[in-house]
Parts: sequence; C-alpha cells; structure tokens
Amino acid sequence: MPGAIVVGYTATDAGADAVALGARLARSVGAALHLVIVLPSEGTRSPIVPPERAYEDHIRAQAKQWLSEAVFGLPQEITRSGHVRFAESFAEGLIAAGEEFGARLIVVGAAGGGIFGRHRLGTVASELLHSSTIPVALAPAGTAQQDDHVVPRVTVAVGTRPGAESLLDAAASFAAAAHTDLRLVSLVPFDVPAGLDTGMIRLVGNAHGRDVLQAAAALLPEGITASVEEAPGDSVEDAVAHLSWLPGEVILVGSSRLAQPRRLFLGSTAAKMLHELPVPMIVVPRTRTEAGAR
Repeated sequence: MPGAIVVGYTATDAGADAVALGARLARSVGAALHLVIVLPSEGTRSPIVPPERAYEDHIRAQAKQWLSEAVFGLPQEITRSGHVRFAESFAEGLIAAGEEFGARLIVVGAAGGGIFGRHRLGTVASELLHSSTIPVALAPAGTAQQDDHVVPRVTVAVGTRPGAESLLDAAASFAAAAHTDLRLVSLVPFDVPAGLDTGMIRLVGNAHGRDVLQAAAALLPEGITASVEEAPGDSVEDAVAHLSWLPGEVILVGSSRLAQPRRLFLGSTAAKMLHELPVPMIVVPRTRTEAGAR
C-alpha cells in the first residue's frame, strides 16, 4: 500500500457500488483510483453485432462518457482517472489493467438481484476469483447508498491452513496504510480435524489466537493495535452472523489452499462467509512459496 486501485466499472448499480467501495479504500490508504470499462475485443463479438467502424466509435464514446461522469462524481481529494480497455472478457481486461497500473486491489460489485447489503457473485467476480493474481475486493449490493466512510477497522479471518501468514501480512499492511486497528477473527474451530473434542478445540484456538496476535503486533506500526476475537457459533455462517461490524469496515480472507500459486480461488469457508457478510470482502492470493510447500 498505497499503490493503485482498479475498479471494474459499468453504468449500473453494481458499477456504482464498486466505485463507492473503491473510493472508500483509496481515500483510506491514499491510493490512486482507476475506473476501467472493458469492451469486447475483435473476434469476441457476436456475429449479429455490426462490424462498422462508426458503431465501434459510438460504443467507445458512450463508454468514455460513462467514465467521465463517474470520475467527475468522485471526491476531489482522490487521484482518479477513467480508462477504456479491450479484452476477450471483462475479468481478463481488469486483470490486465491491474497489472498495467500496478494495482494492489481490483474492485467489483455484486451481481444484479442481490439482497441489499449482501454479496452475490456474478460472472465477472467468479472469473476474477478463479484467475486473478491481484487481491479482489467484493462490494455488497447497496454500497453506493451508504454514508461516505473511511475504513474504521480491518478484520482478517485467520485459521491454521497454509496461506495464513501471507494473509496476515496483507491485513497488517492494509491496516497500517489506513491508520486503523486490526481485528483478528479466529477460524480455528472450523480448521481443526473432525472428531476433536470441544476442550481440545478451545486449547488449540486459544494458543493459535495468542500466536497470531503476537505476530500481528510485530507487523503493525506504533499506535495501531491488534485484537483477537473467536467467531462464535457452530458453523461458519452462524459465526459470521454473530460478529459485530463497524460502518465502512472490510474483511480480508485468504484464497483456497487448492488455488494455483499466486492465484485466487474462493475456498469453501470463505464462500460460506460470503453469504452472511454485510461488509466488503477482500480475497488475497497465496504466495508461491506457500503453494510450493504443500
């Protein structure tokens, strides 16, 4: 951090939600914001679409107008710009733009038809979560209608599975850049082997919580605190539903241990969390070192 933040923009409610979250994150960490519309590249258009140059110019002009309006509506203190890119898919174009701008995050909105304040993965988000080498931030439906915030606290869901160290590093880096406190939510009860008795789970969880808290404290600058909280409940969904959240807060989760090196894949635990989360989720890819150590 700070780096840059790329927002996958469309002139829809989901696009507005993505822009609102991108602005919140950019304002919080002092990052530049790049709004990107991806249009189909040659060879990917439907045969029914006219190939005339005038039509393509019209589409590009419309995209630039939408971007101009969205950029104009952003807070003046944010460094921002709009870009039209061409690719075989929207996700592919966003990843390429993210690499072009050295982005720390790619932000997208929820699919249409979702419940207000909740997540619903669409085609673009799903493709990003299976292929991006850059962390992906998912904006819940209705983010654009919330009050303007900076991130008041960063929560990170930590367990004992491979990838936990790189996730903690990313969360501490984000909290430091945003000058805000870090909350560690323990997922140990959902990571331990099946059949372990509740007393042993508690011992494992307490020991893990102390270790992670100590590691987080060492990563954070002076003045920023870390706390650990065990997610209560008998299931991941139940645990997430009972956690308290601050307006504007975000949660970081790691990609699946089955993901390819430095690529994202939403694991089963994170997918279950997503159904209950009322706040944005940032999915962080594993490192090559950890993936190679499996």
